Amino acid sequence: MIQKCEHAGCTKAGTCRAPKDRTLREYWHFCTEHAAEYNKNWNYYEGMSPEEIEADWELQTFGAPLNSKTKSHIDAADYAKFINDFLTGRDSFDHAPQKPKIASNIVSAFKKFDLPITASWREVATRYRVLAKKYHPDTAHNKDSATSEFTAITAAYETLKKHFGK
Repeated sequence: MIQKCEHAGCTKAGTCRAPKDRTLREYWHFCTEHAAEYNKNWNYYEGMSPEEIEADWELQTFGAPLNSKTKSHIDAADYAKFINDFLTGRDSFDHAPQKPKIASNIVSAFKKFDLPITASWREVATRYRVLAKKYHPDTAHNKDSATSEFTAITAAYETLKKHFGK
């Protein structure tokens, strides 16, 4: 439901909310003109000492105020130790899972098709058809090398077929 602007004497619709206090739980409803005027003069930190402002900022930023300097120095020392360990002892941070080793016959089969080891089954099948047409003994220009090449391509295809579970 649209309310009337809560500024004294205004009859426009109060479509803009403006906070009544720092808790941000209650709001005034103003028209755009009066909301802009109110916001221009409203100060979230009004009535707070510099220490209270600092504590509120820490609470909003870190979730809890830094009550003691000792605690903040300990935290800073822990952070410095973490950075130092990270820079000097990288091996303790670099525990990435090992990539599975690919058998050499599978790598050779991908090389035979001139494809990367990340190629999909569809890419393998498409490349096989192209090479099979090119090196098939019945259609190849050089019949002597075509038979051995076609046999090697077919063997590589069978290897990759098993690799992909087809």
